[in-house]
Amino acid sequence: MKILVINCGSSSIKYKLYHVRKELSNVVYDSKDYSLITKGVIERIGEKGSPVKNHRRGIKALVSDILKKGVIGGLEEISAIGHRVVHGGEAFRQPHKIDARVIKKIKECAQLAPLHNPVNLAGIAGCLKFFPHIPQIAVFDTAFHQSIPEYAYMYPIPEVYYERYRIRKYGFHGTSHQFIAQQAARLLKEPLNRLKLITCHLGNGCSIAAVRYGKSVDTSMGFTPLEGLMMGTRCGDIDVAAVFHIMNKEKLTLTEIDEILNKKSGFLGVSGLSNDFRVIKKAMRRKNHRAKLAYEMFIYRIKKYVGAYYFILGGADALCFTGGIGENSADVVNNVKRDMARIAKNKTRVLVIPTDEELMIAHLAHKLIATTKRR
Repeated sequence: MKILVINCGSSSIKYKLYHVRKELSNVVYDSKDYSLITKGVIERIGEKGSPVKNHRRGIKALVSDILKKGVIGGLEEISAIGHRVVHGGEAFRQPHKIDARVIKKIKECAQLAPLHNPVNLAGIAGCLKFFPHIPQIAVFDTAFHQSIPEYAYMYPIPEVYYERYRIRKYGFHGTSHQFIAQQAARLLKEPLNRLKLITCHLGNGCSIAAVRYGKSVDTSMGFTPLEGLMMGTRCGDIDVAAVFHIMNKEKLTLTEIDEILNKKSGFLGVSGLSNDFRVIKKAMRRKNHRAKLAYEMFIYRIKKYVGAYYFILGGADALCFTGGIGENSADVVNNVKRDMARIAKNKTRVLVIPTDEELMIAHLAHKLIATTKRR
């Protein structure tokens, strides 16, 4: 069977088409059972001068792109479509087959992810038009973290704000953390339900998760992706009173302070140079003090979360790194590894594992279809 995975961004649609070797009745996850047929991206959606005016037209361009490549005989060869959906709120703990009820719930969650869920829905709408008879599966970035216990996901604020607006920790990068946890189990040759793992997704966006026996029990991102680690342009953890103080002194609006914390902080804000970690490291080697400070702050905050999760888990079988920084910056990994070895006495393995969220989405879609067919 063939599974198409679609990831809609604000102005692009990325896709990957997989061939699945195993029969549906015999699904046991193994990345070797999935081979990539083709991949591509539709860019500049909705931008001035672009022929692709919206995401529905983007899906049409995607279909044309696949057919032009000649990798399949026709659209009827596609057995399922997996969609990345950023926010599932409390409604979705698992992937779901897309129907009217699921679409309604995704729309309701759009208030929690106004930049992402609407474009995810636009991609779904386009696929329902071109693939009306093919099962379509929504896989949610937040779903993996729905296993976090109440005492860890609730904020210590008046309960009325949770009741009215569902203010709580949701966590993100869930599909990546789930994939890395499963890959770690394969590399360690141990059942996932016997392992305690700390997974670090480090890129322009960064998050760390504590995974106990295959389930997320805490993660660094919160109500939005702003909480937690220092990132490319996001500040991460900060005293809210400092934010109020800045707003008061600078006479800033809510929109302006949101722009500063989400798009002008992190590596960019501290270094004054760039949100690109590679640029930061080059400048640091040239003795740039602000670049060095950004680097040291980043490492320190990683260690702080890793240490906290090591304590919460009661030790860890493995510390796993992934993402653009996690996979390509050996200096970051080794820096954290040295302290982990000192504390854990080399009982915690340190692994670098390339993430593949699209492959995880393909597997989860495959698994859901298999489960449905066996009923």
